[in-house]
Amino acid sequence: MEEELSFLKESLADDMTKAIAHLDKALLKIRAGRANPTMLDGIFIDYYGSQVKLQQVSNITTPDARTLFVQPFEKNLIHDIEKAITYANLGFNPMNNGDAVIINIPPLTEERRKELVRMAKVEGEDAKVAIRSVRKEGMDEAKRMEKDGLSEDQRKDLENQIQAMVDKQSSLIDQRVAEKEVDILKL
Repeated sequence: MEEELSFLKESLADDMTKAIAHLDKALLKIRAGRANPTMLDGIFIDYYGSQVKLQQVSNITTPDARTLFVQPFEKNLIHDIEKAITYANLGFNPMNNGDAVIINIPPLTEERRKELVRMAKVEGEDAKVAIRSVRKEGMDEAKRMEKDGLSEDQRKDLENQIQAMVDKQSSLIDQRVAEKEVDILKL
């Protein structure tokens, strides 16, 4: 039974860590006014009949805080890259210099900053929902284990440990969202 308890705790902790990792990725995609190659993570290019991530057909660099430089491995992809960035509706206006695509990141307006903060808070709430879902699975499993021979005290201890894990992860989510909010609102 101890082995099963240990496995359950590890499994729940792993699932909660995955929710936090997903939140971190989502927050990286919310731009805070500075150029970052992850801004283009969701863009795909038609490459010889297949959809390929932009990062797989080009180098993406940031020569300065307001510029993204996309250097394709094959020059004939420049127009496709330019089109894909425009269609991605990220608010960017890509320019083609013949060798690469240059994207100037416009400064954020106050309204756009507030919208980005709202987006960050939504991502945080989604992560909390995922954490609560993991908690529910853990609580259900604790009740099932009680039916299979776990004492009531052990079940309550397990439920308290699960709740402590949830509380810790929730505060971590709040902290990450607050840090992103400060980053977005910083001029």
